[in-house]
Amino acid sequence: MSKTKNNSADIKICNSSDYQLAARSILPKPLFEYLASGTDDEQTLSENEASFKSWYLRPRVMKPIGSISTATTLFGQRLSMPVFISPAGVHALCDEEGECASARACGRVGTLFGLSQHATRSIEQVAEATQGKTNLWYQSYILKDRDMTLRLVKRAADAGYQGVFLTVDSVRFGYREADARNGWNALPPPHRLVNYDEEIARKAPGSQKKWLAPEASAVDKSKIYDGEEDAWDQNTEQLFEQNPTWEDVRWLKREACRDLPLIVKGIMTAEDAIEAVKAGADGVMVSNHGGRGLDGALAAIDALPEVVEAVGGKVPILLDGGIRRGTDVLKALALGATAVGIGKPVFFALGVGGENAVVNLLEMIRRETEAAMAICGCESVSDVGRSLITRHPNGGGRVGRYVRSKL
Repeated sequence: MSKTKNNSADIKICNSSDYQLAARSILPKPLFEYLASGTDDEQTLSENEASFKSWYLRPRVMKPIGSISTATTLFGQRLSMPVFISPAGVHALCDEEGECASARACGRVGTLFGLSQHATRSIEQVAEATQGKTNLWYQSYILKDRDMTLRLVKRAADAGYQGVFLTVDSVRFGYREADARNGWNALPPPHRLVNYDEEIARKAPGSQKKWLAPEASAVDKSKIYDGEEDAWDQNTEQLFEQNPTWEDVRWLKREACRDLPLIVKGIMTAEDAIEAVKAGADGVMVSNHGGRGLDGALAAIDALPEVVEAVGGKVPILLDGGIRRGTDVLKALALGATAVGIGKPVFFALGVGGENAVVNLLEMIRRETEAAMAICGCESVSDVGRSLITRHPNGGGRVGRYVRSKL
């Protein structure tokens, strides 16, 4: 039995979606809807989860699974399972220890934690809180202020982070009506995007001037905290480079990631996957920003096959968006993903029970993944292949989610 942090209810948590149900009654409505909502009609948000139901597993029997293990490696880094926490900002909205709590949870489980550039705890604070026990990766955007872009990534490298996610799907953010209706147009005090604050305070005049975009000096970073637009994301997107090219990937790899793997996150097409690899990406991540970017885009799991085919095994492929069950993990691996990330469930688990709840969330998904592997006759992650998955013979029409009867 899991207890909520404020002891307002005793809630039996049996799966990742239970945390979202529990969080609804605990978190303030504007915060819950900020975390749970998607863009426009929320088609992509909904289909991120639902589309997994259109893929079916083909279990093999009479296979030895006595030494089953969910462990895998990514760029030589060992993970206890092919599941990690995707970079997503502002964890402190749900727990006072913010990203430090989530990162420690990953260390306890033995998997990777992605720290967002929009974190509420700094690069160094998270590194110190985990004491070298967590595999930390940093997530970067290409900012109008190129100097700050480089300094942030180099700070992560200096703090011992082992890889970089470069998010490339956010030159503009999608418009989320829930935030506009709820007046969620600025980061509520006392929360801060501390990595930006520290960079603004310490920025050295004259450094890297050749990479500063002409408009960078005109960016009003105060809008992050005192928004003029109806929704918060529209107030933060002003920080991002509006005219990016693949040369920016080459630049970041050359200037800051020579000794770190660089994964380009936000790839949804074969064409862009090929361009990312040509630009020097060490890996690509299939992601539609959790349904918070372009509404009407394919679900991540449905975009995965064309990306896998286009990359042709040259680099690892990751995925996030809609992962809720161990069977979802197995389906993504069968379609060619090396590992998958989770996002929304982490926030809801944090809101319900802090660090321990995030540990429980990850352990539940690991147990489900192991059970699905066993039933499918896969003793290791390397046994999972394309023959394990198929569309339904009738064309793969979706079946509505089964709802248990009330007893």
